[in-house]
Amino acid sequence: MWFDSWESVATIVVTGVVGYVALLVLLRSAGKRTLSKMNAYDFVVTIALGSVFATVMMSANVPLIDGVVALGVLIGLQWIVSKLYVHSRWFESIIKGRPQLLYWRGHYLDDVLKRERLAREEVHMALRGGGVDDHQEAAVVLETNGELTVFATNEDKMPKTMEGVSIS
Repeated sequence: MWFDSWESVATIVVTGVVGYVALLVLLRSAGKRTLSKMNAYDFVVTIALGSVFATVMMSANVPLIDGVVALGVLIGLQWIVSKLYVHSRWFESIIKGRPQLLYWRGHYLDDVLKRERLAREEVHMALRGGGVDDHQEAAVVLETNGELTVFATNEDKMPKTMEGVSIS
């Protein structure tokens, strides 16, 4: 069906505007962490927020207040998890994981690539765009947010620390 009524269109517009404003207020009050670069947990929360918002906008069976409460619950849970994440190394390791070394001075670490389900070509692509001229003096790390970081391993350009990077 192409068109039900102007009432249904108006309901979507009003619900969308009010829900959008409520989502912005909730996200703003939750802090910048909610909108930062995502790890797996942040990604799940973002998808859930979008799903709830879309359901509230499009379903006449879900009252607006229920949707706002659902958004608040998700953002509240994300806030609690981020607090635990900051104060507990154990909890951080569950949520965030650890960076993984994938390539070191000309050698692919195939066991790590396999475990992280990455192909050599993906690492090679990162090396091409990584700004390191000599791949024999480069390293590639899979960060906890899924990005590949490339850096030089020669002494004058070596990062001061590799703390937190796992090579196993």
